[in-house]
Amino acid sequence: MKIVLKVILALAVIIGGYTSIAWANSDEVDYVKVGDKVPAFELKGIESSVSAESLKGKVVLINFFATWCGPCVKELPHLEKEVWKEFKNNEEFALLVVGREHSQEEIDIFAQKKSLNLPFYPDPEREVFSKFAKQNIPRNFIVDKDGTIIYSAVGYSDKEFNKMIQLLKNKLK
Repeated sequence: MKIVLKVILALAVIIGGYTSIAWANSDEVDYVKVGDKVPAFELKGIESSVSAESLKGKVVLINFFATWCGPCVKELPHLEKEVWKEFKNNEEFALLVVGREHSQEEIDIFAQKKSLNLPFYPDPEREVFSKFAKQNIPRNFIVDKDGTIIYSAVGYSDKEFNKMIQLLKNKLK
């Protein structure tokens, strides 16, 4: 019985250590979190430029992706069908789909190949992404009308994506 207790205690210490490492790494990777004000940024697209300041008064969904990222490629069609098509005509909504480390040309080729009609913006030097996080994509942030981040997620899952859509629907009623 003493051996079983020692094994359980050892496992608890190991699991606790890994959890602490994960939390520590999260702090090192995430530069903003829910409740923070959105950092100042500017994105320049082919037809328009946007900034954090110009988006005040709108609910904004910011999606960071890369063309080589499997989960990103899986998420983008859902973003178009379930978010962009539903909210694109809502004057209180803005969507920014930001190509981390991609030029406008690379994004245009990718969008055409995948038949995507989202509002894409290049971030070739990670200038905007680096204000939000150090690494890991896809990333989604929802910014409330007053410039406060009200949602943040890394990766793609149907469950988390549906949670994000529900929050958007609630904010845009």
